[in-house]
Amino acid sequence: MNEYNFKGRTAVITGGAQGFGFAISRRVINSGGKVIIWDVDKKAVKIAQKEINSKNFSFQIVDITDFGSVKKSVGDLEKQFGNIDVFVNNAGMTGMNAKVWDYPLDEWKKVIELNLNATFYCCKAIVPHMIKNNYGRIVNIASIAGKEGNPNASAYSTSKAGVIGLTKSLGKELSDKDIAVNCVTPAAAKTRIFDQMTKEHINYMLSKIPRNRFAKVDELASLVCWLASEENSFSTAAVFDLSGGRATY
Repeated sequence: MNEYNFKGRTAVITGGAQGFGFAISRRVINSGGKVIIWDVDKKAVKIAQKEINSKNFSFQIVDITDFGSVKKSVGDLEKQFGNIDVFVNNAGMTGMNAKVWDYPLDEWKKVIELNLNATFYCCKAIVPHMIKNNYGRIVNIASIAGKEGNPNASAYSTSKAGVIGLTKSLGKELSDKDIAVNCVTPAAAKTRIFDQMTKEHINYMLSKIPRNRFAKVDELASLVCWLASEENSFSTAAVFDLSGGRATY
């Protein structure tokens, strides 16, 4: 397992108690960094804390769909840790599977709010801090669905397409500073997010992957950690595929 130098670096990872977020958190800590996870699932946070078992691991219960809460949490971390060097926007949901014309308005708004708007809120809150320190690495977790548009998953596909657009805009806005903003577009992985999908939709996603398997969380963590490291000193406003051959552009 490759390690990147995160000694002296502090990372915030949203949805870090499980799945992709947990794998990223563990990799950063194993590479010498400090990690603060933001999550709303207190039970999952306690389990993650026990499994990682490191003095470099801590958490905040943060509702990232509330910009006021996000901004306050960034301020609290700044006072406690000083620099916040890495921010990974990982938290998200798939929403229900339905045709566009049958998609409930409340469900649409909920998916867009968590997957896209909350990513914007977190970027808006953390970027001024990174500008002040002239250093930062932001990694947004999008999805291959944001490129291709999955049928019966319009809210999810749209939200992740928005994350890709946000990443490109913000990366270019910060390109004159030592702040990199990139996103990753993974194919599906077997995490708890599968609980939100129908079996039919899961089978559809697998059928689209030439590797004929789902992504592994540690495979995504490896790519994210490179993007979040000092070694990534040039790539910004970019989209990195982890799709098992599915990506078409």
